[in-house]
Amino acid sequence: MENVTIFDSPGKGRGLKTNKEFWAGDVIFSEPSLAAVVFDSLAERICHSCFRRQDKLQRCGQCKFSHYCDRTCQRAGWAEHKQECAAIKNYGKAPNENIRLVARIMWRLDKDGGVVSDTQLTTLDQLEDHIEDMAEDELKEFKVDIHNFLDYWPRNSKQHTSDVISHIFGLINCNGFTVSDQRGLQAVGVGLFPNLCLVNHDCWPNCTVILNHGKIELRSLGKIAEGEELTVSYVDFINVSAERQRLLKTQYFFDCTCHHCKERIKDDLKMGGREEDNVKPSEEQVKESTEYCLQMLEKMDQARLKGDYHELVKICKECIEKTEPVLADTHIYLLRMWSTMSEVQAYLQYFEDAAEYARKMVDGYMKLYHPNNPTLGMAAMRAGVTHWQAGLIEVGHGMICKAYAILMVTHGPTHPITKDLESMRVQTEMELRMFKQNEYVYHSMREAALKNRPMTMMHEPKSMEEGIKNLFHRRK
Repeated sequence: MENVTIFDSPGKGRGLKTNKEFWAGDVIFSEPSLAAVVFDSLAERICHSCFRRQDKLQRCGQCKFSHYCDRTCQRAGWAEHKQECAAIKNYGKAPNENIRLVARIMWRLDKDGGVVSDTQLTTLDQLEDHIEDMAEDELKEFKVDIHNFLDYWPRNSKQHTSDVISHIFGLINCNGFTVSDQRGLQAVGVGLFPNLCLVNHDCWPNCTVILNHGKIELRSLGKIAEGEELTVSYVDFINVSAERQRLLKTQYFFDCTCHHCKERIKDDLKMGGREEDNVKPSEEQVKESTEYCLQMLEKMDQARLKGDYHELVKICKECIEKTEPVLADTHIYLLRMWSTMSEVQAYLQYFEDAAEYARKMVDGYMKLYHPNNPTLGMAAMRAGVTHWQAGLIEVGHGMICKAYAILMVTHGPTHPITKDLESMRVQTEMELRMFKQNEYVYHSMREAALKNRPMTMMHEPKSMEEGIKNLFHRRK
């Protein structure tokens, strides 16, 4: 941690600043979790030691709850699971993920003390828990968790005061960080990373956080001067300023006064009308189309929950046909429509339609996001795969190259996604050369290959909204 220093950030409390200059893609620091657990909903599908997704997992013979890839993973996770195993067995069932995480944190602190490594910059009692800021209904759930924790906590473990227990629950409530699977595409658990808790928020940050081989990495998105504060974004910049401020106040208990919020930067693009030949729609037309989109988005969510994808496509198409002539290509509701249509049409194997919507989505994102934003990189990756699936190799290769360039900064060359993208880049480059030499031969060979082997280049995220919005874990 020689690269950073704790300092008092004006209006924010403690923060981290650099001790040297950094450039795009530099790893400023990495940190293992103090403790981490698998989400309740994925307890039988994710290894509780390495957090990999596996089709067949071996269940712990004692507690019947924890699952592992094999004996190697079980042995590697035993130090953390030993006390948990006995506690679950005595309790009669596994408690929820928040209780399990708090218990693991407290066992770790009891064993190693308040500072568990030489690189830890802060103790947990120095971090804010924001219990006094919680809403009444959230406090009720909070108290239920504490009550259940006291029933779960073994009598032969060190006993702690209710204030200490409450503080740890408060910490994970506002400082928990999601742990992703081995591909980095799905959040599968939650952990606590003390040093990361010191990095303050900015809606247009200079860093991003990624989980790579079991550790979080704080990576620079561009040039950072010596002495500059390090920031990450707790919420997705795609939201307008007022909505970001509302989310930050509700979920993280502070009023965001960053430059982009104060100046409402890009809000006009996110909620604006389409300009064509210097002619703009009226404010009333934009307002009507925006409200109509919002209504259709609610209907889309209902259709998605029912699994009625054809109805979902119908709703989307009707909405796009009605609002696309009015709304700007950066309007956030229109972007959501295009994103959804790209996902669903690809799922239904209408790849050319999916590719068109994916391209529009990426074009809009490029006007809104930081050029090295990981959400933009993932969207470009998805668009590249979709264009490849549609046989549009030139655009597909270009999108994959763009995604690769972004993810080299945000994820780094050793991350599994970046490695996948490198393979895809090489493959599409080879196909592009073949295409330019003889289009007919290329398409003939492609069709023959696809008859023998379905197109499966890589798993894609279920939704682009599972990106930055879910990095910082919040209990629902």
